[in-house]
Amino acid sequence: MSSLAEMPQVVECAVAGCSYNHDGCHAFAVTVDDDADCATFIDVGTRGGLDRVVAQVGACQRSACRFNSNLECTATAVRIGPGGGGTANCLTYAEA
Repeated sequence: MSSLAEMPQVVECAVAGCSYNHDGCHAFAVTVDDDADCATFIDVGTRGGLDRVVAQVGACQRSACRFNSNLECTATAVRIGPGGGGTANCLTYAEA
């Protein structure tokens, strides 16, 4: 298991309407689901998350990604944006 310091950071989020995205992702950690969508996305019209940007990838359920090792992301950094089947998608996803 990776330590907190080794988890890849979310370096970009271009998803409008996510409560955690205000000048970058302010969630403590995001989860990428098995469709490579950001499962942490929430649109409730309320600003959420921490005051400073520390977002990291907490879990990756996309087993077909080449960066997935034991459900943890091994990418150096992750970009989240619109695309794929969901509202927020992991743009770093690369098929294994």
